[in-house]
Amino acid sequence: MSGLPDLFRRAVGTVLVASFALLMGLPLADALGRAGGFHLPGSAELVQVLTLWLTFAGGLAAAAARQHLTLSTAAWIGDGLPGRAARWLASALSAGVAAVLAWAAWQVVQANRAEGRILEIGLPAWTLDLMMPLALAAMALVFAWHAARGWRGRLAGLLAIPLAFAPALMTSGQAAVAYVLAGLAALSLLAGTPIFVAMAGVALALFFAQGAPVAAVPAEVYRLVASPTLPAIPLLAGAGYVLAESGASARLVRCFRAWVGFLPGGMAVMAAAVCAVFTTFTGGSGVTIVALGGLLYPMLREDGYGEGFSLGLVTASGSLGLLLPPSLPVILYALVASGRDQAVSADRLFLAGLAPGLLLLALTAAYGILAGRRIRPPTPFHLREALAATWAAKWELLLPVLILGLFTSGRTTMLETAACALAYAIAAECFLARDIHPIRQLPGVLLKASALMGAVLMLLSVAMGLTAWLVDAQVPDALLAWTQAHVHSRLLFLLALNVLLLVLGSVLEIYSAIVVLAPIVAPLGATFGIHPVHLGVIFLANLELGFLLPPAGLNLFLASSRFGTPLPRLYRHVLPFLVILGGGLLLITYAPALSLALPRWLGKG
Repeated sequence: MSGLPDLFRRAVGTVLVASFALLMGLPLADALGRAGGFHLPGSAELVQVLTLWLTFAGGLAAAAARQHLTLSTAAWIGDGLPGRAARWLASALSAGVAAVLAWAAWQVVQANRAEGRILEIGLPAWTLDLMMPLALAAMALVFAWHAARGWRGRLAGLLAIPLAFAPALMTSGQAAVAYVLAGLAALSLLAGTPIFVAMAGVALALFFAQGAPVAAVPAEVYRLVASPTLPAIPLLAGAGYVLAESGASARLVRCFRAWVGFLPGGMAVMAAAVCAVFTTFTGGSGVTIVALGGLLYPMLREDGYGEGFSLGLVTASGSLGLLLPPSLPVILYALVASGRDQAVSADRLFLAGLAPGLLLLALTAAYGILAGRRIRPPTPFHLREALAATWAAKWELLLPVLILGLFTSGRTTMLETAACALAYAIAAECFLARDIHPIRQLPGVLLKASALMGAVLMLLSVAMGLTAWLVDAQVPDALLAWTQAHVHSRLLFLLALNVLLLVLGSVLEIYSAIVVLAPIVAPLGATFGIHPVHLGVIFLANLELGFLLPPAGLNLFLASSRFGTPLPRLYRHVLPFLVILGGGLLLITYAPALSLALPRWLGKG
């Protein structure tokens, strides 16, 4: 958080780590106390407040560290004069939009103050809600600071803040100007404007064009944080970060290598499996490629795999596991879609995604076996090494078992399961494996996770505001009417849906894609008689493949940066995996039994 003064930086870090700890501790206390009939009064309210604080304080930390999610197309501009101009424009626009959001959030706080609601801990609710406008105002200053390296550029960035309020003074032509501003905010994505800023700018402009209060955008935060499922996302992300920062990756690689390394292509199978395990916890955020790429790529090359195959495998495997529990996008899709259809719950969606997720993993592994057979003969299998490697990785291997056991038992909620996962990961890596020092290193790990989750939750918050405008403007209804009038074949609709989601999944960040597109796609699928749970699997499988789709798939840019490989060259290496996984996607789309058989067999279809 180098963009903040040292004292303020430490204060924000303390708030984030404390919020993370309490967000984990409260559900754990409820889960443990339930057996003895004990319940913490007001814990649900406190969890909502902590999620709110984690969202905005984490968003401030992400702004200071330049970690807010952006389109990968911004990397094409380069570092010359056009790049500096684009970064100044993106930062200035971000400062203006954040300032307007701060003012809108202050209006929300004032409305909450008028309600006079008192939390069970004795504090007025509005005092804790002050985190919203304060963090957003600080974000505006941080964005202006990042506009340039010199004072003139930074002062020019600060001027964007009062200019952002200028449209509110207009008395005529309000709608036309608002639509122009919405278009500029959308186009600014190409210059590197954070996605949450662009979406917030579009939403603010559209509400302004209708004469509606812009406070509608931050007001959607309350509907989001009130969900009992949402706080599970940062907790599971925290568990993933703890694993990524420890030696868990090396232990898992050793374990899988010992068991499958003797097979033809065993190293490729190991790489795909380890990446899938990590992606289930990191949610396709790119952490898998960053954390494991430097470990797996040289191992593949050492075993005789070609450079192209190795790069393609690591890049493609970075999004495997997106459908497997406890994947964060699955939880989020269930959260968004459950508002329209109660059948789309997280447990049903996890059961439905199990076979399709394993299918995509198996297809990648099968291609690796084929390549391994041509490249190098199998290495000998040593039972002693396999058992020793399994014992060394026992704590990491037990984590998915713990989550699935709690999740399917029905004894804990999704939030309590996520809290148990984070507590277990901390205990395993800090006190059992002793890879992370609980005092010197763990707070830093949680701070990294907080910044990422702050960026994601900020994005979800403003995406909910944009979705609210789309619903108010009856955009889903208009799209539904057009589809019914022009598309009459279910097969054609599914094919068009695949193409649309693949393209959008390659340029949109996955969490914003879910929040914005799911409410539009769900009624369209219902019109053609597609089971809502099967539709959710199709939706997420397309986004998983979108990470690899040229020219702007996220995994392509991450791998290009991580391994120093030009993008056009990387496209060629990824193409075989894209074709193979595309075949799996078509099978998932047109064979609904693949998704629905297991939930129906378990009585949850």
